[in-house]
Amino acid sequence: MMIEISTDINKAKKILENNELVAIPTETVYGLAGNIYNEKAIKKIFETKNRPFFNPLIVHIYSKDLLHTIAAEIPVKAQKLAKAFWPGSLTLVLKKKNNIPDLITAGKDSVAVRVPNHPMTLALLQSLDFPLAAPSANPFGSISPTTAQHVADYFPNDLSLVLDGGSCKNGIESTIVGFEGEEAILYRLGSISIEEVENVIGKIKIKNNEEKSPNAPGMLSRHYAPKTKTILAENVEKELDLHPNKKIGVLLFQDSSHNPIILSKEILSEKGNLKEAMSNLYAAMHRLDKQNLDVIIAEKFPENNLGKSINDRLERATKN
Repeated sequence: MMIEISTDINKAKKILENNELVAIPTETVYGLAGNIYNEKAIKKIFETKNRPFFNPLIVHIYSKDLLHTIAAEIPVKAQKLAKAFWPGSLTLVLKKKNNIPDLITAGKDSVAVRVPNHPMTLALLQSLDFPLAAPSANPFGSISPTTAQHVADYFPNDLSLVLDGGSCKNGIESTIVGFEGEEAILYRLGSISIEEVENVIGKIKIKNNEEKSPNAPGMLSRHYAPKTKTILAENVEKELDLHPNKKIGVLLFQDSSHNPIILSKEILSEKGNLKEAMSNLYAAMHRLDKQNLDVIIAEKFPENNLGKSINDRLERATKN
């Protein structure tokens, strides 16, 4: 089975209705999608990714009006967030309805759910009689895919179809918010900044690291990682001095280093725009990872707004 890159939504629909998997575009990253109500399809997601079964999946629906079919309880703050950000890069973790399989939720009584903001995937979801579970379409722990080609490179023989929706606009995963009683908890930093979330519902508690039994995806310490040794540095020039005679690539916010020992350089935003840098992050990491370097040195971002989300991904990418 050779993978096909296609824009044919009907072809994707047929494969999914046959309880097989399709890679789908979203505004965050490409997802590896299957029917949430079919055990064979869901098991195949975990097996294809080599993802541990204790790590829950996100359910994708096409409208906030369907949330009541997935969640048993929808707190007022969750309703406000859905209204403010859906379709969009926010995932809500809510008490699940009994018909949501435990396989999706890693045995927990809560389910992660969102409405993606991509016209092709929304059209696909509307054409189906079931929602889709869709974690990122990459082997577990690797850099997430932001183009159809990234997916095809990862799974040349494991999938039959990648639905090609172009490059992902936001470029990192959704922000995940759950609830403990009435209190909102941030489980994963993502494409929507904490500041934006707090503007809608007030102060939010951050709880975004959990190794053993995570409440949401993306909480494990090592994740989103290149194969090449990667170091996060506050001062790139000082870090460069520590690696003499090495083939070095750098990942910079703006063009802040012209050191001749740099073999390959990726600049995420010449203008210093955090949203643009976020959008370019994973694609730049993929390019550096293909260049047979000894080490990648990533520049730490300012710790504000989307800079926090970018640093979160870089910190997880550089954990041993």
